[in-house]
Amino acid sequence: MKNISLFLLTIFVLISCKQQQKEVVKDKLEPKVVWQPYDETADLAATQELKQTRMHLKLVNSKVVDKNDIWSTLASELENFSEEKYNELKEVVLEKDIPTLQKTIKEGKITYEELTKFYVYRIRKYESDNKLSLNSVISLNPEVFNEARILDKTDKSTIDVNSVFGMPILLKDNINTKGMPTTAGAIAFQNNHTNNAFITKKLVEKNALILGKANLSEWAYFLCSGCPVGYSAIGGQTMNPYGRMIFESGGSSSGSGVTVAANFCVAAIGTETSGSILSPASQNSVVGLKPTIGVLSRTGIVPISSTLDTPGPMTKNVIDNAILLKAVVGKDNDDAASIELKDNFVDSIKGVSLKNRRFGVIKELLEDSLYQIAVNKIKDAGASVYEIEPKQTPLPGFLSILNIDMKNDLPDYISTQGGNNVNIKNIEDAVAFNNQDTVRRIPYGQQLFEGILVDSTTSDELKVIKENLKKVARNYFDIHIDAHKLDAILSINNYHAGYAAVAKYPALTVPMGYTLKGQPKGLTLIAKPFSETKLLQLGYAYEQVSKERKTPVNYR
Repeated sequence: MKNISLFLLTIFVLISCKQQQKEVVKDKLEPKVVWQPYDETADLAATQELKQTRMHLKLVNSKVVDKNDIWSTLASELENFSEEKYNELKEVVLEKDIPTLQKTIKEGKITYEELTKFYVYRIRKYESDNKLSLNSVISLNPEVFNEARILDKTDKSTIDVNSVFGMPILLKDNINTKGMPTTAGAIAFQNNHTNNAFITKKLVEKNALILGKANLSEWAYFLCSGCPVGYSAIGGQTMNPYGRMIFESGGSSSGSGVTVAANFCVAAIGTETSGSILSPASQNSVVGLKPTIGVLSRTGIVPISSTLDTPGPMTKNVIDNAILLKAVVGKDNDDAASIELKDNFVDSIKGVSLKNRRFGVIKELLEDSLYQIAVNKIKDAGASVYEIEPKQTPLPGFLSILNIDMKNDLPDYISTQGGNNVNIKNIEDAVAFNNQDTVRRIPYGQQLFEGILVDSTTSDELKVIKENLKKVARNYFDIHIDAHKLDAILSINNYHAGYAAVAKYPALTVPMGYTLKGQPKGLTLIAKPFSETKLLQLGYAYEQVSKERKTPVNYR
């Protein structure tokens, strides 16, 4: 009897050990990833030592949103997606352009579902790590895996490799997207559930996968003055992967630039009023296009200015930029500025070179060594360069355009495109709402919102300001473009974004290199209206001779 009891006890212990081993193995393959809040004191103190005062942070993470909620609805589907699978897919996904990804899928080496799971897994992996998180994503599409599986049933031989079909795209969180709130980063819009914006519809029609929404500077950086770029109450502080809490992430499309740079998506859409695509694209070593006003619809996008606002593609390379632009162009009858542009952006850039092209080089910028190197590469490739000295001309009344437009355009958006759960109706309501809890809602103040309320510029005065600034800014560029028959003027980052904005000229920034401290810079090309195809050609040709983009070290 004693021997039988001992035998049964031994069997019980063995079974228990086996179960424990299985649980250990299961935990190893299927880790429960949970983001934990932490004491930010030391990190915040370190930013106070930085020379750039806009990097003096008051907080890192959102005080109103639990980051775990971003991926909670998708977490169960990641249980069978192991770290081993993730590492295997890195070889075929990281830094790859759209045509390469499409060819890999056509060859059966990866599916659209696996591609999508790779990005969601990667977002959760980094954003749950307080030493590496970038606060670049506000929400993820809860249906994205189901949508990917549907696309996987398509005959892959029919898919154009130069298309957004099945490509996971992130949208700046001021672009209306059905199934996810469009917050503009603001608590007042936390429950702004809408239908799709015009450009979102275009992406859906082309079978792109809307992966989710990217963080941004709250209200597209038209809220506080001198505050950190990339901060929003909903998303927290967006951080630059090349220098986390050291370099600015750029704004206001900070999340769009950061997510592309860190390979959290195939590509992203940002928006610009003045520099808001060019700045984060150049700061994060990605390609950003600010199109001519009217090339892309603004319907369903939380506005600053119907005069100057435009969405635009942000990508790791120029070919992807052309592909994404092609997917979202189209005449929108609800946008008075909208035009039909039927250029073949993708085919037109193939096989182009810089030979015999003509560029205006801004003389004072030649003191920047990276700019000088870029200019030399362009000359070596057969282009002609002309040193120019544009006269720095004031742009009086620029702020009034933004003030008066937003005063009128935001109520119009709320009434025609906003969700039923938005309780504010105008800027006055927004200011009052924010003042109810300044610590959580406006830790950096709302000086620009308050400035809107006191701006008394009349509609007639505003019309004169717009025309005068447009004339001044176009002359700033055209006097040199016309004199030398230039294809484009070369700038750095968003240095001349204000002039391009009021001139309504398109601009494209392409990675130009890195400072000795590792901070990215972009070469920015500016040309006359509706020169998107030319800019993409020039940007592609420069990209081929420079190849400056590098993956951020901690996100390889």
